Amino acid sequence: MALLGRREERQERREERRGGGDKEIFQMREKLVSVGDDYWIETNTGRRAFKVDGKALRIRDTLVIRDLAGNEVARIQERKIAIRDTMSIERPGRPDASIKKALINPLRERYTLQADDIGEISIQGNIVDHEYEFERGGSKIAEVSKRWLRLRDTYGVEISPGEDIALILAATVALDQM
Repeated sequence: MALLGRREERQERREERRGGGDKEIFQMREKLVSVGDDYWIETNTGRRAFKVDGKALRIRDTLVIRDLAGNEVARIQERKIAIRDTMSIERPGRPDASIKKALINPLRERYTLQADDIGEISIQGNIVDHEYEFERGGSKIAEVSKRWLRLRDTYGVEISPGEDIALILAATVALDQM
């Protein structure tokens, strides 16, 4: 009985470190996304949540994110004619979004996620090492980190309640591609 109590206590401490039970946490595989490859985005408990479908043999790199029912929730495409790295995120029934790299970023990598329905979201941190944050109006709305997960080549995406989960995950996939 005491052993069960300690396990529950450790689980509660883990939940507190991750921001409590109100935030959504997803697991992503590091650098396994390439055009033509498919993989699953899972919840922190290992349940499949979204499928990333790489579309091969296209002029532009294209990735489609689908929910468990197979419905398309986002389509990510590289914009070939752009001054700075840019990818578009098409969302069925919602305004398209774009993610762009900042022109000057002396200290940290910076990107901007923009769409008419969400405004502008700043993304900054160490993108290559999967340690960065999404912020809107100075408030953190999502965080990407390898620290939470013990699995090799895996990183976590923690999303605040009320945020567009599919868009944040699509932006994370796009950043991995960029």
